[in-house]
Amino acid sequence: MNENRNTTKIVTIAFLIAMEIILTRFLSINLPYLRMGFGFLPVAMIGILYGPLWAGAAYALGDILGMMIFPTGPYFPGFTVSAFLTGVTFGIFLHNRTVTWKRVVLPSAIVLVIINLGLDTYWLTFLLDKGYLALLPARIIKTVMAFPIQVTLIPLVYNRLLRKIPFFQIA
Repeated sequence: MNENRNTTKIVTIAFLIAMEIILTRFLSINLPYLRMGFGFLPVAMIGILYGPLWAGAAYALGDILGMMIFPTGPYFPGFTVSAFLTGVTFGIFLHNRTVTWKRVVLPSAIVLVIINLGLDTYWLTFLLDKGYLALLPARIIKTVMAFPIQVTLIPLVYNRLLRKIPFFQIA
């Protein structure tokens, strides 16, 4: 039984990593220094189902695989660190808890403001050779737009879709 559980976990995580890569690489709006998309959804689902370390490792692996398979620029390890921290954040706040929009507010705010707006903007200063403050205005607008989307979609996708699929109930 434990072997079946481990296999299910690995297959589920692999499927969600593939979904993250597809949502990030193909179904996102990509501009020179910001990306707007839905790649956060599979990572949040891994965090909900399996916890912070699995979600962090999965998102880091998804970032590396996505960059290797579908490169959009030079690889920069800082974004992999951000990906890991994003997964860990969702896992810490959502694993083994009822997923409601109220419960998603804090991890979404941490991910969007501290990791995406703060840390990712810092990484971009190295890649684009631009000042931190020059990058902030557009990235603030993206953060403000992304917040209600994340807070709405994470509980909606988990509660209305993922929980109803028998395969994901084994988690």
